[in-house]
Amino acid sequence: MKARKLITLSLTAAMAMSVAACGGKGTDNTANTNADVQTTQAVVPETTLEETTTQEQTEPAADAQQEAPVGEVSINFEDGVYGFVGVDKSVNPVGDDSTLSIADFSGSKALKVETNGKAPYIGIQVDALLGEKAAEVKTVEMSLGIENPDGKFNAVSGKIYAFLGAENERKDGDWSVYLETANPKTAVYEVPDGMTFGQGNYMVVSLETDNGKDVGATPAILYIDNIAFKDAAGNIIAADTTAEFVSTATEDDRSNLVNITGAVEFEGFATKADGWAQSGFAMTEDIIAALVPGSVVEISFTSETGDMWIVMNEAEAGWMRVGDGTNGSSAVNDAKTIAQIPFEMLAEYCGDDVSKWGTTMQCEASGAWEVYSVKVGQAAKSYNLTDVVEFDGFTAKGDGWAQDGKDMTEDIIAALVPGSVVEVTYTSESGDMWLVIPDAEAGWMRVGDGTNDQAVTDGSKAYIPFEMIAKYCGEDVSKWGTRMQCEASGAWEVFSVKVGMDSEGE
Repeated sequence: MKARKLITLSLTAAMAMSVAACGGKGTDNTANTNADVQTTQAVVPETTLEETTTQEQTEPAADAQQEAPVGEVSINFEDGVYGFVGVDKSVNPVGDDSTLSIADFSGSKALKVETNGKAPYIGIQVDALLGEKAAEVKTVEMSLGIENPDGKFNAVSGKIYAFLGAENERKDGDWSVYLETANPKTAVYEVPDGMTFGQGNYMVVSLETDNGKDVGATPAILYIDNIAFKDAAGNIIAADTTAEFVSTATEDDRSNLVNITGAVEFEGFATKADGWAQSGFAMTEDIIAALVPGSVVEISFTSETGDMWIVMNEAEAGWMRVGDGTNGSSAVNDAKTIAQIPFEMLAEYCGDDVSKWGTTMQCEASGAWEVYSVKVGQAAKSYNLTDVVEFDGFTAKGDGWAQDGKDMTEDIIAALVPGSVVEVTYTSESGDMWLVIPDAEAGWMRVGDGTNDQAVTDGSKAYIPFEMIAKYCGEDVSKWGTRMQCEASGAWEVFSVKVGMDSEGE
């Protein structure tokens, strides 16, 4: 077995901050340094990078990389095992789908996190690693470092999130790497008094501010190493690294919401602020073009109070909150993670002419909040099926752009009449789903794929009405052939297909 590595553990357990890097510096709270961001916050001004750098110069560079005695870490990655970590989607459902591996960094093996351009969120399965001993954890230390692929060092910062207790209550703290001479640094998370890790609890390490990426550089590579779980006396708690990471279910809750089609992403819209503080961005041309009657603004967010709305701070009608409960109410799902504000609500207070709304769209909530993405799409028709006929035995799966399906049964053929709708329950990597009618007299036909009209989808159900199929395959079902197939642009699986009559869907 390879010798265990040495790390710095010179920080004292009495540190007041929940998480700090060696040198005691907290992270900058800015979520996005895009020059177009407009933020109004009733908070203490943040320390600039220049100021931070000046203060951190006093930290001995060697401290961050000194070695500690053998046995003073719980996990050192020297054995190449890392099944107990994985990409987390519970903190930010649209976070990066990062690639994880083990690589050499700063003289030893470490977990390497390579991103696809978004902020990475890496989960650590604390309960499985420590078992009953998880409840004894008081502090967690880990070495966090970065590599800048372009060769020029740029500062980064992020958070360590802990999910604690029976309710998985989230408590977080900050970490940062501001100096090349202090890279990597040891971050320390302190479990709040009265709280403990237990069954189902885990941690998440994020890298949320990358100063290099924000000015066009290749995103930084994050390295995580030398994780030390300690009890209140400072003793190391051993970890079982055969533990497996369990991804927290993050399926979109679409309760109280309308489905949207033709969504246009508001590129770069990721920001956060305290309660009753606004932050946002100048609207891009494609977003302005998408804001038409029947459209909906959809916001992926978290907030302490569970609410979220829009502020149009430059509207000719005046500075305007929309969807805050006074000027209309945004629709929010039961999970309090998605909010929707329809065009008509915005137009009621800002006017029908989008050119008079100003150039900036901001978000706000009554408690501290964070927005992960904003998009604008057309409100799709919703369906409520009656007289449902199950397509018996229709389960299938395939890779992206691969089709699979079943021969239509007599009862399915009989159910395919004007006003009926095909409902597909599915998952797909790309979120989409449509039908393929391979034997139609009109020819091999995709229906609902975005070229031949668009199926209504929400990531778990897809709806393709009879009239859409008839438009491409003809009104006479007997000329559709005998087979119905499913397909998506990413790897997919279908769990059921049914046909029913559209009831009172809007």
